[in-house]
Order: sequence, then C-alpha cells, then structure tokens
Amino acid sequence: MKSTGTTGPAAVDWEERVDMERLRDARLARLHAELDRSSLGAVLAFDFSNIRYMSGTHIGTWAMDKLIRFALLTRKTDPIVWDFGSAAKHHALYNPWLDVTTAEADANPHAPHEGAKRPRLESGARAGISTLRGAFPPDADLAGDVARKIKRELERFGLANEPLGVDVVEMPVLLALQREGIEVVDGQQVFMEARRVKTHDEIRLLTQAASMVDAAYEELYRFLRPGVRENEAVGLVAKTLYDLGSEYVEGVNAISGERCSPHPHVFSDRLIRPGDPAFFDILHSYNGYRTCYYRTFAVGSASPAQKDAYTRAREYMDRAIALVRPGATTADIVAVWPKAEEFGFPDEMAAFALQYGHGVGLSIWEKPIFSRLTSFDHPETLEEGMVFALETYWPAADGWGAARIEEEVVVTADGCEVITKFPAEELIVAGRRYYTIDGPLNLNRDAQSHLNTVWGRGEA
Repeated sequence: MKSTGTTGPAAVDWEERVDMERLRDARLARLHAELDRSSLGAVLAFDFSNIRYMSGTHIGTWAMDKLIRFALLTRKTDPIVWDFGSAAKHHALYNPWLDVTTAEADANPHAPHEGAKRPRLESGARAGISTLRGAFPPDADLAGDVARKIKRELERFGLANEPLGVDVVEMPVLLALQREGIEVVDGQQVFMEARRVKTHDEIRLLTQAASMVDAAYEELYRFLRPGVRENEAVGLVAKTLYDLGSEYVEGVNAISGERCSPHPHVFSDRLIRPGDPAFFDILHSYNGYRTCYYRTFAVGSASPAQKDAYTRAREYMDRAIALVRPGATTADIVAVWPKAEEFGFPDEMAAFALQYGHGVGLSIWEKPIFSRLTSFDHPETLEEGMVFALETYWPAADGWGAARIEEEVVVTADGCEVITKFPAEELIVAGRRYYTIDGPLNLNRDAQSHLNTVWGRGEA
C-alpha cells in the first residue's frame, strides 16, 4: 500500500486505512528513541503539536496559543498529560492508551497483562493547569503547582538530577522549575528530530490533507472573477475545507494585484480586478496534519510580465524538485534558487521565506529548513520519509505583479513524489472568459488595454 495514496476519511471494515493505534505507537517510539539519544532525563511539552505527537491527545484548536496544558515524557516512563479542567476526565474515558505503558517503571506490578503494553500504576490522564498566560493572580502560585507536579515525577523515577528539556515555557513556570532545583534546558530539538521523518500513517494523513486543498482550489478556480474580494475567497476556501472534514483552517493568504509585490503575507478586503494576478496559500489541519500549499492565478487574463514571472517561479521549483532524493542536502536545493539581490532585496534575511522550504507535519514549519540564509553553512541531509514544502516566488517586471508556487513532496527511496496536485505547471487563468467580435479575447494581454496595441506601445 503506497503511503501517498488516499482513501475515504471514514473507518471501514473492508479496507486498511490509517491505523491510529499504530500512528500513536510509532510516534511515541520515535520520541523515546530521540530522548534516549539525548543527554536529557525527560522532556516537558507545552507546545500543542508536541503534546499531540507525544500523547495522541487533543482538546481543540482554541487552546493552541494558551500554554495551559502540559505533558511529560521521561526515559523510564510513557507520557503523563495534565489537562484543562474536564478534558482530563474525558481523556480518562476515551483515551485508554494513557492507562497503559510500554515501560516497566510506571507499570502496575500486580496487574495481569499480555503483550508489550501493561496497565499503569497511575493513569497518564490528570488534571492540571498553568497560569493562563498570566491571567491567574501570581500569588495563587499556579506556576509553582506545575513545577511541583513535574518534580514529583522526576523524583519517583530517579531523574531529579538529570536535565529537563522544555519546548516553550512561560517565565513564571521556568522560574518555578528552577526554584525546585530542576535544571531546565532546551528540549525542542528532541521533538524536532523525532518529527523529522514521517511514518507511513503520517504520510497518509498529510496526503489526505493535501487532497482536501486540491478540492478547495477547484472551488476557488470556479469562483474567482473580477469583483470578488480577497476575504470572500478566504471564506469560500474555509467553508470548503470544513465541509470536507478539516479540523482547523489556520489561514488562507489571499493576495492580489499590486499587493503581490512585495508579498504582505495577509489577506485584505481588496476587490480583484480584470487582469490581476492572485496567489493563495492554504493552511489547514486534518487529524492534526497540516498543509502549506500556494497556487497563483491570473484573473480574466495575464500580462506578458505576469506570464514571465510565473515561468521563472516554476523553473526554480522544477529545478529544486529534480534534486530531491535521499542523501541530497538542503544546500544542494537552495543552490538552484536565486540570491536575494536578484529579485529586489538587499540580503537573505530581508528576502526570507520567499525562496524557501520547510518540513510539514503536525505543524507547518518543521525540519528540514531550506533557505539561502542558513542552508549553505548548516546543510541538512534529506532522508526517505521526509515530507516538506518547497516554495518559490518571482516579482513581475511590471513592478506590481508576482508569482508564488508551492509544492509538498515526500522523499522516496529513489527520488520524491509530489502530493499537491492542483495543476501548477503553467499559469492558469480564472474568471469569466471575454469574447470580442473576432472570438475569445487573447488571455495573454496587459490589463491596460492600450498596451495591447502597437500604437499604445508607441511602436507604430
């Protein structure tokens, strides 16, 4: 079964689809292995995606920026999740994997068991809360409560004197952990390294997420025309994705006309006009797995300058994809992309993320990172099973249009497969087709009508 294939999203008894238990087990095994390779005794996660990767728990996207829940994984135990209010009780009822362990240290020695998983001495689903980003009164000492909970587990398993890796943390919690005598260090790299290469089931979920964006682009192509506003396009895409089963539409960059250059990275209420370029980035989540997926359209028609910009962006994309295979490096890829100075920026910092690549998984910017800013001095080697997005950009010679293309690829044993399938090899014209007395209007035309005649161009 190909890992880049797709099925229906429902569970059925007549076809093997994504195996969620296998997904959780494989992620936890990778994280345990990475923790064992590190110098840390345990990792503490507040980041929403790291908690999900570690524990297979989720309480809604509203919680993603609040740092209210936390989870601990030690060298000797499986995850413990402290969760917001009634979510802990819900986990106790519906997340039975938090009541078992693959580790002997936190297993119930008196409970019968079969296989590699044993009943736990204490459940991994517990109530706990952090500071609500400072909303609790500091003297209520919620930060101290978090620290004491963590210290108890480290002491139980003989890890109190080992470094504790933390991904992101509120300052009061960090200080409280240090007051308890815990050495706190950066733990984010343990998570990032574990998540670098995707499992079979992760790739299936990422491909399914991309297929939903394929459908959203089809609806968007049919909808685009002069008079449509950027925010209306955002609403259409969001509705399409939620109707298809998206868990979270993180954002839709909808950029048109003169807003394309420079790229502002945020949609507006601008009305799209005849001849406008318009590019979109669709970011959403299916069962936690994300997309980052740009496409560019011309609305009504495209100027020669816009066509040339698209051709240039596509060439950089194709040259990059041609190099993707196990053993290649991020430096090899970025070497075929233009320098910042070649497209109007003073340096690579100023042009960052225009010619860019990044891992895609439970978050949209994972390892590896492709950028002329860092990849030459710090190259990363590509491995089979990596999933990442490559994105290119080129400003049009007219000074206001631009083209933006992004493809998501899976590294295979001998190359790669592209999982973003809405057509992008040539510039697509969307919107109503115009007819003249001589037939369909030439779609390769300047939006200023006089520039389409020899007299208007001063060539007569």
